[in-house]
Amino acid sequence: MPLPPDSPQRQLKHRRRLDIEIYSRPDGLWEVEAELTDTKTRVAQMVDGPREPGVPIHQLRLRLVVNRDLDIVEAGSSSPWVPYAGHCGEHGDAYSALAGLNLTRGFRKAVHERLGGVRGCTHLSELAQTLPTAVIQGMVGEVLDVRGTAPDARQPFQIDRCHALRGDGEVVRLHYPRWHRQASAKNAADNQPVLPNETPTPRSPESPGP
Repeated sequence: MPLPPDSPQRQLKHRRRLDIEIYSRPDGLWEVEAELTDTKTRVAQMVDGPREPGVPIHQLRLRLVVNRDLDIVEAGSSSPWVPYAGHCGEHGDAYSALAGLNLTRGFRKAVHERLGGVRGCTHLSELAQTLPTAVIQGMVGEVLDVRGTAPDARQPFQIDRCHALRGDGEVVRLHYPRWHRQASAKNAADNQPVLPNETPTPRSPESPGP
């Protein structure tokens, strides 16, 4: 799958970096450190004066404390670098509102409902939206059974969530044989897996798709 060819004459103007780190704690909780940083390769004229190349336009941070069920028990944000100093960060740390949410049950929708528009920061909300899969990756093998090998295990959440891991595909047949199913004409939506701790919504055969 080749990338589109790059131009030899192209010039880097802007760089955005996302950095997410997942930590375990002795008390059984987990900490999530997430940072978004935007920088320019030229002097940027900002309302508070020029910023030299490499000095952040945005440097925004989220920290979550999460339990083994992926419930957020604490949350907060900081904004060391922003375009409008004295204004961008004046949302009363709206991101403490992430506490009480579960990363695998309607999280992205809840972020939009609680923090969309003028209630939060566009980029902090974008950063929050990236966290569910990162936290799951951090807990794989220590908290989450992504192989589905336990006798009472449910279908691993990742099956049917990407092209390679379709439930009737070769990867699942080889590496998750317990959960492999024969290809059929049924709508794939009827075979969507349940995320950890997610309660499925029953659907009648006649009900339309979501």
